[in-house]
Amino acid sequence: MTEAYGTTAVSEQAAVTVRPYRPTDHREGRHLWAELAEERARQYPLSAADGGGETARGAGFEEYLARIDLAGVWVAEDDDEGVVGLAGLVLREDAGEIWPIVVSEKWRGLGIGTALVDEVVEVARRRQMRALSVSPAVRDTAAMHCLHRAGFTAVASVELSLDLGRRQRDWHDGLELTDLPFRY
Repeated sequence: MTEAYGTTAVSEQAAVTVRPYRPTDHREGRHLWAELAEERARQYPLSAADGGGETARGAGFEEYLARIDLAGVWVAEDDDEGVVGLAGLVLREDAGEIWPIVVSEKWRGLGIGTALVDEVVEVARRRQMRALSVSPAVRDTAAMHCLHRAGFTAVASVELSLDLGRRQRDWHDGLELTDLPFRY
């Protein structure tokens, strides 16, 4: 499922090893999955009517690992702290999607997400994939900037939502695409 790679120097503040996920990484991977769910809940809070949404600590990580279209998972590991980041490659016919990309909160801003993305991009190139996509949350400006620097500059698709009112979100105005106003 995955291929082996070596150490990636991330920045002057952090040096981590980016390597394929191993079953012994499960506890830390599940924790990172929970951090991702909690971050999304903070970015897109639900109304008080449903208690602010469910972040189900780590729920779904096992299902993710069992996906038939999962081509590989990589982790960023610090010698002292253990696994501090995770990224996966999901197959889409002759293309791929990087999903998820998550870095533990205290390790963000050190280039670890970039190192994970670079690893997945290199794997996709070696596998001669036609294209590689990623779908960050629009409100995750740090991820948007990181991905743009990594070369993800073409908008290939947009997912639009119709808020039916049962789970009102705190939408922001100010996004324009094709000369049309959108909330995000």
